[in-house]
Parts: sequence; C-alpha cells; structure tokens
Amino acid sequence: MELTLKIEGMRCQNCVSHVRKALEAVPGLTLGSVEIGKVQLELQSATRAEVIALIEDEGYSIVP
Repeated sequence: MELTLKIEGMRCQNCVSHVRKALEAVPGLTLGSVEIGKVQLELQSATRAEVIALIEDEGYSIVP
C-alpha cells in the first residue's frame, strides 16, 4: 500500500535526513522519497499507525 504523509516541522535538509534515517530502520516498508514537509513510502508489513508514531516520536507532526 502506498502512503504519502505531509509532515509539519521539517524545515531543512537535516530534518529530511533525520526522518529518512528513522524510516530506513523500520522493517516492512520501502522508502520512496523524503522531502521537506512530505514523505512517500510503500507499506508491506508496517502499518500507517506505526509510521506516524515513529515520525511523531522524532519530534514532527503529521498534517491531517
């Protein structure tokens, strides 16, 4: 399942790198792209809720 999330609080390339590293460590997903304010990925066994929780744990907010 493809998933695109808008992320609030990402303001620079360091933020992008921070989120990318965190997501790369999650089994069960394939990372598509991480940009300022947006992430695109494909879920295999990871869930949307797990991805959102991880991003929020890293200090960013998901835009509804």
